Amino acid sequence: MKWIRRAMELLGEIERTQEEALAAAARIAYSAIGGGGVVHTFGTGHSRIGVEEMFPRYGSYPGFHPIVDLSTTFYTQVAGSNGMRQAMFVERVEGLADAILANFELRPTDAAIIFSVSGLNAVPIEMAMGLREAGLSVVAVTSMRETTAVEPGHPSGTRLADHAHVVIDLCTPVGDALCSVDGLAEPVGPGSTLAAVSVVNEIKVRTAELLVAGGWTPPVISSAKLVGGPRSEELFEAAYLEHARRAADVLRKPADALRKPADAPGKP
Repeated sequence: MKWIRRAMELLGEIERTQEEALAAAARIAYSAIGGGGVVHTFGTGHSRIGVEEMFPRYGSYPGFHPIVDLSTTFYTQVAGSNGMRQAMFVERVEGLADAILANFELRPTDAAIIFSVSGLNAVPIEMAMGLREAGLSVVAVTSMRETTAVEPGHPSGTRLADHAHVVIDLCTPVGDALCSVDGLAEPVGPGSTLAAVSVVNEIKVRTAELLVAGGWTPPVISSAKLVGGPRSEELFEAAYLEHARRAADVLRKPADALRKPADAPGKP
């Protein structure tokens, strides 16, 4: 149980030190979702796991808008034409974030949570820069030990944390791995995924509390084993349609599509 013990210590450190940041992140998410908008979530590499943990899955609800670019996250083939070499290269490519953000209407009433353990790669940094410049509140989920271990390599001389209104520290060590093993020079057993999904669910629960207190009961995707088949299907459909509505609102549209039908060419 060596890794489990270290993991529990890690979660204890997050609980002791990140209360203020977690509460602030939940308030930001509540403001965006409760106002009818979205919280964009983004991560590259293994940090995409935090995005997937937020929504959609059992125990989650609409309002969080996942953004994941497959070219930066496709690790499971490992080698070959879609291998890790390419994915790790792409997440350092400057300008890619702007191309991703060009797909969306960036509204100051929305918000964003950006996941990056190192906080040093170009794509998450530039995602945060672009979103903040557009007026969105930005939450960074990163490891402060990891991100400050070396000088930033981005041309701006900045890290992800420098572009966030709220920074949540994953509290993971430099190199991420938690356990030393006799006979191995390098530690094993990374802790950042556990830390990130714990942060995700803490924000999710706190935001739900604020939403209910504010008068909106979100449709929570729930297992049929818990609520019965008909209710499970009802909740899924409600969550799906609510997400589709919010996602459609932030998908960038041609100017012509924003005109009323009566204003379209050929209409009287």
